Formats: sequence, C-alpha cells, structure tokens
Amino acid sequence: MAEIRNPNQGGGGSDNKPLLYMMLAMVVVFTLFQLYRGTKTQPLQKPTAANAATAPGGAGQATNGAPVPTGSTEAFNQQAAGTAAADTHLSRTERGEGGARGAAGASGAGGNGAAAVPAVVGTAEQTTVVENQLYRIAFSSRGGEVRSWVLKGQKDRYGAPLDLVHGQAAKQFGYPLSLYTYDGGLTRNLRQALFVPSATGTLLAPQTLTFQYAQGGYQVTKSFRFDETYVVHAEAEVKQNGVPVRALLAWPGGFGDEEQPQDYNSATVETMRGGKEEHLAFKKVSGGETLNAPLDFAGVADQYFAAVMLPDNLDNATAVTLSNKIDVQKLQRDGKASGKSVDVPLLGIAVGATDGPAKLRVFAGPKSVPVLKSVAVSGRSETLSPIMDFGFFGPIAKGLFLALYWTQQHLASNWGWAIVVLTVLINAVLIPLRVQTMKSALKMQRIQPQMDAIKAKYAKYKVTDPKKAEMNAEIMALQKTEGVNMLGGCIPTLVQMPLLFAMLSTIPKVFELRGAHWFWLHDLTAADPWHVLPITLVVSQFLVSFYMPSPGVDPAQQRMMAFMMPAFSLFITWNYASGLGIYWVTGNILMVATQLIMNQTALGKEMRALAAKRARKKVGAPQGKVIQGRR
Repeated sequence: MAEIRNPNQGGGGSDNKPLLYMMLAMVVVFTLFQLYRGTKTQPLQKPTAANAATAPGGAGQATNGAPVPTGSTEAFNQQAAGTAAADTHLSRTERGEGGARGAAGASGAGGNGAAAVPAVVGTAEQTTVVENQLYRIAFSSRGGEVRSWVLKGQKDRYGAPLDLVHGQAAKQFGYPLSLYTYDGGLTRNLRQALFVPSATGTLLAPQTLTFQYAQGGYQVTKSFRFDETYVVHAEAEVKQNGVPVRALLAWPGGFGDEEQPQDYNSATVETMRGGKEEHLAFKKVSGGETLNAPLDFAGVADQYFAAVMLPDNLDNATAVTLSNKIDVQKLQRDGKASGKSVDVPLLGIAVGATDGPAKLRVFAGPKSVPVLKSVAVSGRSETLSPIMDFGFFGPIAKGLFLALYWTQQHLASNWGWAIVVLTVLINAVLIPLRVQTMKSALKMQRIQPQMDAIKAKYAKYKVTDPKKAEMNAEIMALQKTEGVNMLGGCIPTLVQMPLLFAMLSTIPKVFELRGAHWFWLHDLTAADPWHVLPITLVVSQFLVSFYMPSPGVDPAQQRMMAFMMPAFSLFITWNYASGLGIYWVTGNILMVATQLIMNQTALGKEMRALAAKRARKKVGAPQGKVIQGRR
C-alpha cells in the first residue's frame, strides 16, 4: 500500500496554534499539579502571642475575649493538695470499689464558703475497652481519654491493624476526647487527673461509659454512649465550685495513618456553618482560633480518615482550632527512615458549648461517601458527605466517583475492573465525537492542496511580516467556505481532558480504592510497584499518535508532541496512583482500537486514498518527516 501521511502535513502555518496551545497548557497544568503534590512541607507560621496564650500549653486570655479566671490553676493545685491531706485517714473500705475517695467537710475553693465537694479520685490508672463490629476503642482512666482507636478491617501500610490515634502526637498534645479549656494549666491537670470509670475491662456496644472526677472544688463528668455505627455520643461537663467552666472535647492532632510529610500536608480542618462547608488547609489554620455558633460540625481530616464532632445544639456550639507542628523522620520508598528530621503540620479541633456541658456526637472513621452520607447533622438534612473534597473539578470528579461506585456495585465487584468497565463506557459515549473528528479530518485533507498553495504564496515572508496575517486570513476564509472546523479534531480531547483531570484528583482520595487489589497491584491509590502501567502507557501513547490523524498540525510540531506526550505521561504516572494508570492505559487502547475500526469504514478508506494520492506526489519528501499511517 502507498505511503500514507497524516492529514494536513503541509508547510508551517499559524492555523495549528489552538491545538498546540491546548496541549502545552495541559502539560503546564500537569506539571504544576505534580510539583504541588511533591513539594516539601512549608514552614508553619510562628504562633502569635494571642495563640500562644490560648494553646494547651499556655494560659491567658481566650481568643473569644473571655478572660481566664486569675489563679484558677493555682487554686486547683492548692485545693487538690489540701483535699489529699484531709483524706489520708480514710480506709480502703471508705474509698469504695472504684478507688474513689470521699472527703466530707472539705472547705470551699479559696475559702469562699461554697458547699463542700466530696472528692472522687482514682487510685490507679485503669483501662476500659469498648468495641463493636467497626472499631475497638481503649480508654484510660487518666484523663478519661482514648489511648487507642482501632478500626477493624483497616490496615496501615505495614499490614497491622490501623489505629487512628497518632501515638507520638498524642503524647505531646493530648489524646482524643481529652478536655480543652482556655486555661492551659487547667487543661494539663485535667488530662493528668485519675478519673473513676463506671466500668473496666472489655465492653460490647451498645454500651455507656462514664468517667467522674472531683477534687479541689472541681467536678468533672465525661460520658460516652456507643452503638453499632462509627458515631460515639459524648457529653462532658466541668464545674468549679458549682460554676460551669467552658470545657471542650478535643481531638488534638493527627491520625495514625500519617507518616510521610505529604500525609500531614493533606490534613484539613473541616467545618460547616449554616449548611455551607469549608475545607481549611494547614496554612490557613491558626491555633487557638474560636469558631462561634451556629456550627453544624467541626473536625479534622486527612486523605482517608476524619474525626468530626457534631454538636447537639447548633446555636450554642463553639469550636477551637488547634495547630501545632511535630518533628518526624522522612520515610524512603522502601519504608525505611532516612534519619532526616522534618517539621510537619499537626491539626486538631476542640468542640463544645458556649454555656453548659458539651453535648455532641463524634464520628471517627473512613472518608467513605456512603458512610459519610449516613451521618446527619443534628436537626438538619445535611450530612458529613461534603467532607469528601474532590478539588477544583469537584462536580465532574464527584460524578465520576458516583459512576465508578455504581459500576463496582452492579457490574464489576473488583475496583480495578470497575475502572476498566467505566472507561469502556466513557469511550463508547465518545464514539460519535470521534466520528465527527474523522469527518473534520477528511474535509481538511480535501482542501489541503489549496492551503498548501496559499502557504507557498506567502513562504517568502518572515513570520513577523504583516503579510503572514493576510495568509492566515485567506486560510480561515477557505476553511469557512468549505465548512471546516479547526477545532473539530480537538473535540474529543477537549471533552476528555476534564475527565482526566477529575480522575487525577479523585482516585488518590477515594477511600474505597485504598488497599483495593487488581492483579499485581495491592493498592490502587498507590504507585504501581513494578511500573508496568506507566511503561504500557508510553507504548499506547505512541500508538495513539501513530494512528490518530492530526488535522492542522505542523509536521515538526506533530513529531514533538508524539514524543513529548508519552514522556510526560510516564512522568505523571510513574509514582502516581495506579488506578489512574488503569484508566489512562485502557482509554488509550480503546482509542487505538476505535481508530483502526474507523479506518475500515467508507470515511476511513477515502481518507487513506487521499493520503496515498498526496504521498505519491511527494515521493521525494524525506521519509523522516512523515508519520506512516497504517490500516
């Protein structure tokens, strides 16, 4: 068969600029996105004096302007010591089974004559475990806090059960469901206090667990109610001499799946006010900032998990954002620590009420859309589903995810095959556009001789010569007369680019793909360990450039794009989520197969006949400047 050139391979001209600009723009966007993902942790802003005063380790004035009672921490310490001395004569029997100590006739705080508060203090740290089918939570009586929050069925990167508690961070900044007050000293004391639990050992949900503590004029009660879901009902109340103290329940920072710097960089503070959600990146979070009512929910989230608190009463709800930094070692790709210290951001949240006890629900679990949809805001129709942020291409990405989820539920139970099936369906929808592209390419081939004649007429002029503008005007007039649309060949690309970008931002965030298997791939949100998909993508990208006509593209530019795009595809997918590689490779293979079939139609045969005729006229053309067509 005669040599077949891609259509419109005439001399240079400005009529090919729209496609070139589009492709270059795509390259720039991909590069910027990849650089953003791989950027090093940016330094946190130095805490202001106000933030330092309201941080858990400090004392001073609250960020909402409410002054901290002077000497409240000192009063707590002094009265605790006085009560302990008065109770030394109590027998073990008088202290009771729970290890509590009752002190009758203890003086009021600061000698103000308030009614005596019997002391309720644990004698030793005890552990209570509550579990259901979804989680196993271990509480400590010291502070009445969570020491471990294991999600059953979820694994960390080493295959061990996933614990949502970040052990290193919790030791420094506090454990989940600890108490936060605007007095840093009081906060520390409450976290070290030995509470008396209502039960110890292992409990099965549904269950209620209560922690009590009373000493030095302070009375503290924390109560948790568990059911068969990810949600825990919580209530906390702190009083000083019978006067309520604003105390909030806190998730001070981080999750157990955070290890690499990029894991911390993906953390956000999630809030909703009046039905409007907001995703705050760590660079926008100020430690100690108070968020006042109305507040639908507030929480923290990383790439795959979230801890969100939903107040029972939205109108008196309040929250405090917590922002710290922690020094971690950077891990290499083999999982070994490099020994390099890296400061990373650590976000937290504390939620309670402006008056009275803190009454709320705590969701701690995966950012799975079906799960998030099952958790409703108190008294409203909204749910936690807005926490799933799909980025700039949100509407398209969300639509793709819902389509992928439906495909996995009804057509292919395996998530890898679900991506393949969805890609096939998308490409089937695009077939009419590809037929239209083929018609546009055929029209372009028909008028190619006239376009070459126009370009030859102006060949003696330089690119900067005003005469070149006349050449472009003549070409555009010819195309308009013949009904040729210069963007006709770009329509499928213009449609597919948003889909590709949406997949780029969606697949690494979809919890359901975390740990999903497909042949040699063990996690579709992680990179292909053998790089089979990136290499296959390069080959398929060459085939796309080889078989697909490019009307209006200059040969030199066509050769450049034929090599640049495969190389860039390799760069994008080499260490990116393997699920994206499945989508991209499948799409390219389908494009090549579709084009081969189209080449056998009447349109395809006419295009090849015109190309062969032109090739015979260009027998002397250098072979290196022609991309050979194939049946």
